[in-house]
Amino acid sequence: MIGRLNHVAIAVPDLEAASAQYRDTLGAKVNPPQDEPDHGVTVVFIELPNTKIELLYPLGENSPIAGFLEKNPAGGIHHICYEVDDILAARDRLKEQGARVLGSGEPKIGAHGKPVLFLHPKDFNGCLVELEQV
Repeated sequence: MIGRLNHVAIAVPDLEAASAQYRDTLGAKVNPPQDEPDHGVTVVFIELPNTKIELLYPLGENSPIAGFLEKNPAGGIHHICYEVDDILAARDRLKEQGARVLGSGEPKIGAHGKPVLFLHPKDFNGCLVELEQV
């Protein structure tokens, strides 16, 4: 059901410093920040030959990333994102197998302009999983 690894998301306490580290220290292509108000984050995508890194920074008081950074002040891996061909079919299959879809269960539009869903980390070995329709 899942396809390629789309990205690994890392919550960071300083978006500018993290972007500079990937750009200047590691020599990666760093895209400009983009606000995603529906998700409560500002994101920066780092492009790699085989996938992307998504740097996450809180946007607004109710950002889920703010809570993550309170528990993990230095930042850390927040989630992994897999591509799926049909997000509704994937959701329905996962729910049939007992996986919990977070939120309303309806896809939202993600940072790439495509439908996304998140799956409960307790159902996936402690890892928050994002699915993105491609």
